[in-house]
Amino acid sequence: MIENKKKPNPIDIHVGSRIRLRRTMLGMSQEKLGESLGITFQQIQKYEKGTNRVGASRLQNISNILNVPVSFFFEDAPGEQSSGANGMAEASSSNYVVDFLSSSEGLQLNRAFVKIADPKVRRKLVDLVKALAAEADAD
Repeated sequence: MIENKKKPNPIDIHVGSRIRLRRTMLGMSQEKLGESLGITFQQIQKYEKGTNRVGASRLQNISNILNVPVSFFFEDAPGEQSSGANGMAEASSSNYVVDFLSSSEGLQLNRAFVKIADPKVRRKLVDLVKALAAEADAD
């Protein structure tokens, strides 16, 4: 028996994950985004999983609502050609950032960190985190 289920296209999965990343960075629910677009939160879920492809006009609307250029959704997309010798290093570096910001802890840290107005306090916090990481590596 031939399996009739089609796997989502890797680009659709990537675009969906970038929609989810930006939406969660803004603290916006799937319901709120869906409401702004005139669609259900279930449709947003399907977009974010890549099971449904986002049309061009809808992606433009999403980019306006999430306040990012359309190109944001394609950054580091699979098969994307990078210019320069460090293309692979840059891609893995930005994937690390996306993974971090996709985690609950990373998102909470990012939201709290950007609220700290004093640059000296921010610098000390970065130093603290580096010291804790170095201590963990030593163990």
